[in-house]
Amino acid sequence: MRIKVDFDLCESNALCEAMAPEVFELDDDDYLVLKAEETTPENIESVQRAVAACPRAAIRLED
Repeated sequence: MRIKVDFDLCESNALCEAMAPEVFELDDDDYLVLKAEETTPENIESVQRAVAACPRAAIRLED
């Protein structure tokens, strides 16, 4: 599944980074960086948790 982030909605609060650090990261300026555009069998559960936890609903998964 593809990982999509609406950077206009994103507050860079790092909840997603805490749940899926292999996919999400805040840069030195505290902006979210998407380290991978696709989920893998190894990270799908952590990415789904990050999507559910995003307070602004800025992250979604697409087929």
